[in-house]
Amino acid sequence: MAKTKFSSRIVSAGIYDGFDASSKQLPKIKSFTRHVLAELDVEFGLIVNISKAKGHRIVWRIEHPNLVNDEGDVMPPFEGEEFISDNDWHFYLGDCIWAPIDDKGGNWRMTIELNGALIVDETFDVEVDEYKVLNDDSFWQGRRRKS
Repeated sequence: MAKTKFSSRIVSAGIYDGFDASSKQLPKIKSFTRHVLAELDVEFGLIVNISKAKGHRIVWRIEHPNLVNDEGDVMPPFEGEEFISDNDWHFYLGDCIWAPIDDKGGNWRMTIELNGALIVDETFDVEVDEYKVLNDDSFWQGRRRKS
């Protein structure tokens, strides 16, 4: 008997309405795009559908620009794994923009592997509006005007 092969497809990719890790509901797509303007709490990523792979495991990875942690060290990529619980399984892989936004610009690459095979490889271009960052009210807080 021939072994059934799994299949996968990207259902949507872009900006979403938010993600609640405690909910079984996947986020809803707001805009189909691979270009993201960095604003606080903007959620972006993709939803993939994987069929005929129940019981297998995926490994996901988000490679981000050189983000630094509170100690000033470059953070490693975000990584994890999930077990596929259904033969018609949907999975959301994404991230959101957090403060400060000025270091979030660049390419965010999201990959998913199943049984050692790369099934998703998408890159999101996150753009920081430097004019907006420089003119944000928080930039001017604590500064005094020269007389």
